[in-house]
Amino acid sequence: MLPTRLGYPMNNSYDVIVVGAGPAGSTAARYAAAGGASVLMLEKDRDVGYPVRCGEAVSHEGVIQFIEPDPKWIASTVRRFRIIAPDGSSVIPRLDGIGYVLERRIFDYEVAKLAAREGAEVVTKAYVYDLIKNNGAAEGVKVIIKDQKVEIRAKVVIGADGVESRVGKWAGIDTTCHIGDMESCAQVTLTGINVEDDILDFYLGDEVAPGGYLWIFPKGKDSANIGLGVSVEKAKQKAAIKFLEEFIEKRFPTAATLTRIAGGVPCAKTCDEIVKNNVMLVGDAAHQVNPMTGGGIITGMIGGMIAGQVAAEAVQKNDLRYLFQYEKRWHKRLGWRHEVFYNIKEATEKLDDQTLNMLCKEAIKLPEEKRTIGGIFRTALWNQPSMLLDVARVFIS
Repeated sequence: MLPTRLGYPMNNSYDVIVVGAGPAGSTAARYAAAGGASVLMLEKDRDVGYPVRCGEAVSHEGVIQFIEPDPKWIASTVRRFRIIAPDGSSVIPRLDGIGYVLERRIFDYEVAKLAAREGAEVVTKAYVYDLIKNNGAAEGVKVIIKDQKVEIRAKVVIGADGVESRVGKWAGIDTTCHIGDMESCAQVTLTGINVEDDILDFYLGDEVAPGGYLWIFPKGKDSANIGLGVSVEKAKQKAAIKFLEEFIEKRFPTAATLTRIAGGVPCAKTCDEIVKNNVMLVGDAAHQVNPMTGGGIITGMIGGMIAGQVAAEAVQKNDLRYLFQYEKRWHKRLGWRHEVFYNIKEATEKLDDQTLNMLCKEAIKLPEEKRTIGGIFRTALWNQPSMLLDVARVFIS
């Protein structure tokens, strides 16, 4: 039996156990509970929302699907973004709608509260170290809570435990990301700087971020998340953090550093399998990151929503084979787009500095009504006509 003290699960078994309380996991727990399933969400860290491991930028259209925007978790409201070429020339595309730079610690906390309001239990400082298995199928999880090993049963286990998910590996799902599809990333939060608080800046070129890009995401007028992602192959020659430090030394030499993070981001297609037996993967664990941008908050939440809905439906139908509907729904909703974005990424990351400078100048010449993201990508791929249909499918549909 489980102890009944505060901080332990209330029961020994659940319909659904979610491992990981980031936005994808919390959203999976929320929708599974809303669908009538009994749900337990386990988070290994002490607090939901710690530590923050991303640039924190999202679109309004993405957020509004799940939660009403609230000033307490919005650091900046973004109305523009700027692309800076290697030679310093820049273009500001026409942006329909707005975006936000989040305070992820608060945002994640609020998203987890939405799951709790639907009836999901949330337990932190809960380290899942294995699955309970029977003939290859998972029957729950083995977890350490307050230094005590306990086993908790479940009909469905949802892994929301990040890149190269351990839950996925224990279930026999290949979550390995090919080295060519990994970006080596580093980010700092600086304060004591002067930035425009309504614009996102993206720097391109071999000097700042070979094979990737550098970003400045404002958090008010005097603070910002500044980070970059470079190809792993380039990072072998010079670490991502070194590129970042060199940029900051030139641009913000007197800034104070509030946070510093580093790690890998999968810029790949969704895992070939995101369901196996009664285990499902969501968010970074399923490689549901946009391969083009590396952004994964909203895409992970969409994956979590679909997985949670399908898990609840499977429980209600008492048919775990129904879980494979998740793969079909994900592909129909976003998976096919990510395959297209992956192909675009493969084409554009080969562009050299000279070409990037030329493309920026060509983009500036576009009439304002055509100076959209889609229009700029079409310009960027002018010499690869076979890609234009894929680009049009993404930005027209």
